[in-house]
Amino acid sequence: LELRCPDPSANPYLAFAAMLAAGLDGINSEMVCPEPLNNINIWNLTDEERKTRGIASLPGSLAEAMHEFEGNEIIKSALGPVICDVFQRAKWAEVEEYRTRVTDWEISRYLELA
Repeated sequence: LELRCPDPSANPYLAFAAMLAAGLDGINSEMVCPEPLNNINIWNLTDEERKTRGIASLPGSLAEAMHEFEGNEIIKSALGPVICDVFQRAKWAEVEEYRTRVTDWEISRYLELA
């Protein structure tokens, strides 16, 4: 079992509230810790090997992360309805703002001058 400190850009109060709620849920649900990986580099495992070991990928975008957040009643309960509402509105606005931007990669990929 491992707990990594959150990114320094995270709100420490919200991050630790979420981590404590997740930990308490694990205790209350009597979750069993998975077998240790014993120095196995998960990046070298195939998708099938990860699936067999119960290793899921993290969300690949803010939108995917928000869908996960919206479906997580434990975390939403820990943060409360007011914080959840404000957080969701702010992050969905961020998703929309990012979606409308043209990235440097898109410019170099699709608008490269000959």
